[in-house]
Amino acid sequence: MTAHARGHRARRALVAALGCALAACSKDPPAPSSSAPSSSAPSSSAPSSSAPSSADAKLAFVVEGRPARELTLAELRREIPTETLTVFDPYYKKPKTFRALRFAEVLRVGFEGAKGTADAGGAPSELLLRAKDGYTVPLRPPLSTEPGAYLAYEDVEVPGWEPIGPQRANPAPFYLVWREPGQQNLETHPRPWQLATIERASFERTFPHTVPTGAPPGSLAVVGFGLFRDRCVRCHAINREGGRVGPELNVPKNVLEYRTVAEVKTYIRDPLSLRYGNMPPHPDLREADLDALVGYLEVMKARKFDPDGQPKKP
Repeated sequence: MTAHARGHRARRALVAALGCALAACSKDPPAPSSSAPSSSAPSSSAPSSSAPSSADAKLAFVVEGRPARELTLAELRREIPTETLTVFDPYYKKPKTFRALRFAEVLRVGFEGAKGTADAGGAPSELLLRAKDGYTVPLRPPLSTEPGAYLAYEDVEVPGWEPIGPQRANPAPFYLVWREPGQQNLETHPRPWQLATIERASFERTFPHTVPTGAPPGSLAVVGFGLFRDRCVRCHAINREGGRVGPELNVPKNVLEYRTVAEVKTYIRDPLSLRYGNMPPHPDLREADLDALVGYLEVMKARKFDPDGQPKKP
């Protein structure tokens, strides 16, 4: 599996790791989202393309696949006070100063009046953050409501934004950052850039064909699905559902149909031992984690769904 996700996002992409292990990732590993192993860095979809000006910046809000509203940066700023914050950024590897909006306020304004957008307590629950290149980051409670998240829209130090990640992408129009020192781990607090859409949705309802339906509770397949959902789908897809930065892992061929289990595990853990590429190593993954991911992929071989596949000739 190869993780095209943005720079360090691939680190979070455990699944990206799988993806890279199974196929070659063309983009940078995600810096920050749910694929196989750990896909944590956002992929740089448009490394050298110019990003839209702040005046043109728009953010779409979606509820269970239905568009709720679309707001420009100017509209968001009229409702939400801008804050200037200086924080250490793990992608830039140094302190950076941004102009940003509190993420909780962005959610409040963006989903205001939309039905089905809040849990019993009134706060948005499970979220899917989508970047322009297809990088997809699930945020589930309590992370989706954790204080300290901001939506940065301007780099104070570098006009037009300092390029980010190995592919030198422009983070505009929006870049999710975290304020607190304990929120600087890309594995636990993803930072998608080029953010274009925020969706309030159930993961299983949005990506139903990634679920190992019928697998016994507590089985390797179910545990592996949890890893895929939380760390791999950011870059990779199963049955054409999920991230679009890294390779698809199940159709038309499941990665285990053209890579051995040993190769997949080795590539996830130490990709440079097999080939040069953007896939980062994942030494933090335990053998049990790798077994679970492989168990999930094994089960999904018998659960293929390919809406883009060519119909078989009689």
